[in-house]
Amino acid sequence: MIIYNTLTRRKELFEPLHPPYVGMYVCGPTVYGDPHLGHARSAISFDILFRYLLERGYKVRYVRNITDVGHLENDADEGEDKLLKKARLEALEPMEVAKIYTDRYHDMMDALNVRRPSIEPTASGHIMEQIEMVQQIIDAGYGYVINGSVYFDVVKYSTQHHYGALSGREIDKLLAATRDNLEGQDEKRNAVDFALWKRAQPEHIMRWRSPWGEGFPGWHLECSAMGRKYLGEQFDIHGGGMDLQFPHHESEIAQSQIANGHPPCRYWMHNNMITVNGQKMGKSLGNSIMLEAFFTGGHPLLAQAYSPMTVRFFILQAHYRSTLDFSNDALQAAEKGLRRLFDAAKTLASLTPDDHSAVANKNAALADTLVEKVYAALDDDLNTPVAMAHLFDAVRLINAAHDGKEPLSTAAAAALRGLFDDVVTQILGLRDDRQASAAAANVIDGVIRLVLDLRAVAKASRDFAASDRIRDELLKLGVSVKDTKEGTTEYTLPVTD
Repeated sequence: MIIYNTLTRRKELFEPLHPPYVGMYVCGPTVYGDPHLGHARSAISFDILFRYLLERGYKVRYVRNITDVGHLENDADEGEDKLLKKARLEALEPMEVAKIYTDRYHDMMDALNVRRPSIEPTASGHIMEQIEMVQQIIDAGYGYVINGSVYFDVVKYSTQHHYGALSGREIDKLLAATRDNLEGQDEKRNAVDFALWKRAQPEHIMRWRSPWGEGFPGWHLECSAMGRKYLGEQFDIHGGGMDLQFPHHESEIAQSQIANGHPPCRYWMHNNMITVNGQKMGKSLGNSIMLEAFFTGGHPLLAQAYSPMTVRFFILQAHYRSTLDFSNDALQAAEKGLRRLFDAAKTLASLTPDDHSAVANKNAALADTLVEKVYAALDDDLNTPVAMAHLFDAVRLINAAHDGKEPLSTAAAAALRGLFDDVVTQILGLRDDRQASAAAANVIDGVIRLVLDLRAVAKASRDFAASDRIRDELLKLGVSVKDTKEGTTEYTLPVTD
């Protein structure tokens, strides 16, 4: 398997440190709001990697963290903790906010068929590990304490190591860029230094005791400490969004180099951004669309509701390292493509193989070639767009057989069924959610009919107050009830498009 290593900026043969075991760490969400499409892209990109490594026969320990403390507003060392700010706005305890939005994140990822990681640690649950790492960095001479906060000395580090190797930045240019922007950073030795531990102000709710006073860990520290705890001092793959390369991942490398004596991992992988009209989509820019809105159609930029599998298919149509521009046209095309894919799978299941024609034997070789091409694309840095292009070649082969133009042999049909089972379902994680939608509709109809039967019993017993209450409560949910002259009751669901 070939993967692109962000650190070396080239494709490399993936060779795990301890085969067949693979250690993989991916930066997860900061849980102060609902997940948006950008969260989905990162989760799905690394879900494909997770699934493919398992398919290749590796044992994978996949760690994806939850940031529930320490992520400040400007993604550096100043401003208010994002989660704490949300807690104030919603009049909740910070851990209530973390629980609410962690659950919402899980719900959305489950809908997208993203597998749960092997371990999902929280920053607040690993304070002792972070304090231990800070002390190691201080003892090594690269951390300094000022007014109860601890900072990493980036300038000293840069005399021996390249701070900026991952993101392509140079320390001299970073210093020049920050020289005139020292407001709020007076206590640091250098503006490029970053916080390992922050002193808690009196109003700061989330705080822990440490050797340097009460405070909370810096955002960059959590991943270094938790990655080490669950995957060892050096593991195979570290992933995340491209926007995390600097300063987050750059700082992770520096911390681990000093605390452990070497970088945290061998391969860095980063998914690219989702854009809206060429501009990055994200909460901080105010142009993000929450995932739930895609599923309900509840956003001005959305022309309709889209199923979770349509969203997943849409994301897989671009290579994980390429930008992906949002548009309704692209999502509607994904919806049609997904339908074609699963219609072909159903057609394939109903075909009667033909082992007697020359065309059928030719198609057996063609089917084997298509399988090889799909896996070759996935082997080449998870090239899902190319893999799916070959899958649609398989769709054309199936449809031609269905139309009686080019029959499939037993071997060809078996190869294509394996392709759908192993690649479409297991690796790409796609499923035909039209059946789930139909099943859900049947459940809704059954529940409403049951409630209407209870209303009919109330009316027959002349309990008109209960009958009216049932009708009114259904109406609040958008379900209108109408009693016909024939004595039956009809209902209408709310319009969602």
